[in-house]
Amino acid sequence: RAPRQCALPPPALVLGDAGNCSRVSWENIYGNLHNRLNEVDEADYKPHIIFILADDQGYRDVGYHGSEIKTPTLDKLASEGVKLENYYVQPICTPSRSQFMTGRYQIHTGLQHSIIRPTQPNCLPLDNVTLPQKLKDVGYSTHMVGKWHLGFYRRGCLPTQRGFDTFFGSLLGSGDYYTHYKCESPGNCGYDLHEGEAAAWDQDRGLYSTLMYTQKATDILASHDPRQPLFLYLAYQAVHLPLQVPAQYLAGYHSIANPYRRKYAAMVSCLDEAVRNLTLALRRYGYYDNSVLIYSTDNGGQPVAGGSNWPLRGGKGTYWEGGVRAVGFVHSPLLVKKRRRCRGLVHITDWYPTLVTLAGGSLEEELDLDGYDVWEAISEGRPSPRQDILHNIDPVYIKARAGSWEAGLGVWDTSVQAALRVGRWKLLTGVPGYGDWVPPQTFSTLPLAGRWQQERVHWDRGKSVWLFDLAADPYERVDLSFRYPRVVKRLLLKLAQYNRTAVPVRYPARDSRSNPQFRGGVWGPWYEEQGEQEKNLLPRYVEDRLKKEQKKNRFRGRSSSSPVKCCEDG
Repeated sequence: RAPRQCALPPPALVLGDAGNCSRVSWENIYGNLHNRLNEVDEADYKPHIIFILADDQGYRDVGYHGSEIKTPTLDKLASEGVKLENYYVQPICTPSRSQFMTGRYQIHTGLQHSIIRPTQPNCLPLDNVTLPQKLKDVGYSTHMVGKWHLGFYRRGCLPTQRGFDTFFGSLLGSGDYYTHYKCESPGNCGYDLHEGEAAAWDQDRGLYSTLMYTQKATDILASHDPRQPLFLYLAYQAVHLPLQVPAQYLAGYHSIANPYRRKYAAMVSCLDEAVRNLTLALRRYGYYDNSVLIYSTDNGGQPVAGGSNWPLRGGKGTYWEGGVRAVGFVHSPLLVKKRRRCRGLVHITDWYPTLVTLAGGSLEEELDLDGYDVWEAISEGRPSPRQDILHNIDPVYIKARAGSWEAGLGVWDTSVQAALRVGRWKLLTGVPGYGDWVPPQTFSTLPLAGRWQQERVHWDRGKSVWLFDLAADPYERVDLSFRYPRVVKRLLLKLAQYNRTAVPVRYPARDSRSNPQFRGGVWGPWYEEQGEQEKNLLPRYVEDRLKKEQKKNRFRGRSSSSPVKCCEDG
């Protein structure tokens, strides 16, 4: 940046406090000017932050991972920046978004189990300070476009109450790409496109959501002053079900005979074009030179819906690598070392401390973060400060029949679904989820329903613990749990240690008042902000299951005082 040229006035006569004439010294003039220039420089230094979150895009579904899907924009941005090749998210929507927003694991927000459903009186706990709130504290203008999926049962849960100056998008997890309607169940349907805290009827032109969200993001860039720092969170609906796409994007994929894969590929291409248009807008309106653009998927792809995670194992909704290892990259002129791959461990919780620090904010100890500042690892190629990842501990998920404290070497109940990464080792317990490998040739002329050529896993009914060396076996093909029992025990102890810090699960029963028909056919808050007492956040079937667990633990000489800690020894 060229140095500023400032003309200094001559010292002037001023009237002192005592009524005497005195002179302003050169020293005072220079000091005041230096302070003012520092303030300007500090504002100029804060980078514009653009975070793009794709929905359900598989690990292989980007050109630079060998896909047949054409993604020239993503390939170019990634090749000119830093590809994150050891980057992890959560296996489903709400958990990834909550951890991005808070920098905290699910076990520390109560969102360990499943997603937030539209009929549940639940949302990201209000006592968590969100990323946009921290960025607002240091002068950022904060805007969100796209999918929220962090709850909306009361007004305080809405994006504009959680740190965003503006919001345009959907509150639910999915819906029609054109009409923006969503049916949770028969007779429980509503409209889900919002501007701020109201239905966006006037903004709705029946436009495909990927194109509509990109246009809205572009409008924000056009109207904002690029001399002031901007945080833009663009959470696309694509490429989540339903498989819908404008016809022109199908033209390049006639060679893909399978209709699911063909539509899915077209949706990814449309998304790629949307990112191109957003990048052009960053340049056109003067943001690009001082910007950091981050691209991330929220979880693995769904093979049954056209997604591919090959050669990784499993997919969306599982704790195998295909469910949690993500496509991600950083593109920025501010990167010190560009055009390379970052193989250091990075998790979606890391964006919170990384971006707050990059923006000049502070990270108070009471935030109790699980994320790390990984900017130097990404920008300069230094070692990542992260050495482990707690993928999750879910005490509510279906239990593994073969699991037991005995199988957990006396320190962990292996019937509980959990997954942990420590260094090169990955441990899974309970029921990790569907664990087949689905190769590219699966997407053939044959219907997906009947004749897949994937490698079937013949489950051992007595199995509830798996151990993999991901450095040597990134595709999780060789279980080493019997060969390295000491490593298994060390990681089980680590799980128990994490579990001691967990909070009770928040997963309330369905509330009939959530029906959109009570609010003009629009999905939105139904709780009163004042005087409304929240009921027990655990539904009856969860309570019953936990009572049974407590009885088992008492029989074995153990007790459990909270829904989460039933998994812990002692």
